Amino acid sequence: MRKAIILLGLAAVAAAPASPVTSLAGRYSKHFQNGMVDGSKFWSDDVIEIVPLDATHAYFRAELAFYNGHTCSIAGIAKTAGNKLIYSEKQPSYDGGPTCRLTITTKGKSLLLDDGDGSCRSYCGARGSLSGFDFIPLSSKRPIGYMARLKGSSQYKGAIDAWRSGKTD
Repeated sequence: MRKAIILLGLAAVAAAPASPVTSLAGRYSKHFQNGMVDGSKFWSDDVIEIVPLDATHAYFRAELAFYNGHTCSIAGIAKTAGNKLIYSEKQPSYDGGPTCRLTITTKGKSLLLDDGDGSCRSYCGARGSLSGFDFIPLSSKRPIGYMARLKGSSQYKGAIDAWRSGKTD
């Protein structure tokens, strides 16, 4: 009887879905040919990093390249909500726009970033967007081999400070 209870308990733990903090953790990237309005071409890289902080929070950073040299650059601390990570600022953007709220999850075989109504637009150049961005393949996921450098970066330190001071959820 005791063995059956232990086995049932182990089966329940094994069947529990992985938290997005652990299942999404890693470095995602895509190397692609980009272009300028004058017809010239150049190579770009989209990079997304996700680093667990605790059972319900993860640091993320996204550096995304778009046509004509425009970019999106955002970093912060996201919190789990079901099978997603949600980054949510508490104050409106500097330009008076809506409060930035970004969802990180998967869609098919891609990592999906989505700010829904463009609420994180201030983090992007004119041709950049975080609305429904799902061009990074899940197959590109790699472990982060430069964790000490990442944790020493101004983006990481700024995200931790904003989270601890209550500027983000």
